[in-house]
Amino acid sequence: MLNDRAQILLKLLVEQYIADGQPVGSRTLSRQSGLDLSAATIRNVMADLEEMGFITSPHTSAGRVPTPRGYRVFVDSLLTVQPLERAQIERVEGQLAPSNPQQLISTASQVLSELSRFAGVVSITRRAEPSIRQVEFLALSERRVLLVLITTDGDVQNRIIHLSQQPVPSQLVDAASYFNEHFAGQTLGQMQRRLRDELHALRHDLQTLMSAVLAAGPSSSAGDCVISGEGNLLRTEDLTSDLARLRSLFEVFETKTGLLQIFEASDNAQGVQIFIGGESGVTALDECSVVTAPYEIDGQVVGTLGVIGPTRMAYERVIPIVDVTARLLSNALSAA
Repeated sequence: MLNDRAQILLKLLVEQYIADGQPVGSRTLSRQSGLDLSAATIRNVMADLEEMGFITSPHTSAGRVPTPRGYRVFVDSLLTVQPLERAQIERVEGQLAPSNPQQLISTASQVLSELSRFAGVVSITRRAEPSIRQVEFLALSERRVLLVLITTDGDVQNRIIHLSQQPVPSQLVDAASYFNEHFAGQTLGQMQRRLRDELHALRHDLQTLMSAVLAAGPSSSAGDCVISGEGNLLRTEDLTSDLARLRSLFEVFETKTGLLQIFEASDNAQGVQIFIGGESGVTALDECSVVTAPYEIDGQVVGTLGVIGPTRMAYERVIPIVDVTARLLSNALSAA
């Protein structure tokens, strides 16, 4: 636990370092703190903060800079978030007007990049489970049947079913009629819950075909992500000083695997999540922070969006950018 004096000085130090990128000395803190403290007292508090691992002193300067642990305390307890102006929110809302979902995803990543001036990422970890509008069964040859699944969003998926015996045409018609009458408009999960209770009451031929529908239900989209503004990080001095690390960072952007792991971890979280430095678990992001928030379609989380930048980022500005964009993207996708 930090006392009030230590909290004030740590907050000032982090804010000053984020603003100009220069190590912060006790004289600067003395001028800006508004506290009636001697330079010696401030140096003692700084020494205590350093001993606790919240700040560190670069070899080339007498000033201090925040550590990832210091940033974490700042973000969790000391940060004063700056809400987006109404004009900015309306501009983002206009850019995310309901349209083609894939276009909305790309636009959202661009919006995040433009507003934050870092890299904007939108992951599509899974598609909202589609509802099935209609099924058809078509006899192929002998014991092979083509199952045609038509979802409410217009997707058509075909599956070949292998049966233990050749069905007669009337059985296929009866099975399709039964399904379309009792289950049309439901998701696969809803169907499974109902059929689990009702399956035993169906004729054997209906049991077989209904079970086949459940086993071959519409697949959800594979995880992917859209990235915009990676080039912004090439203009970030904190990251370009180590070319090997920068190369590793861009390899992460190219392969996307590490990013998807981070963003999928945020799917079940409530609101904005912040990964500072090594908290992401991806070595190439040790000098970066990732600010994320899940987005939804009709109340169901379908992905996560966020901003990737240096640990020395203006968290008070980036956090509301991510939060507002997630909410507006959710609204647009639900209305699309």
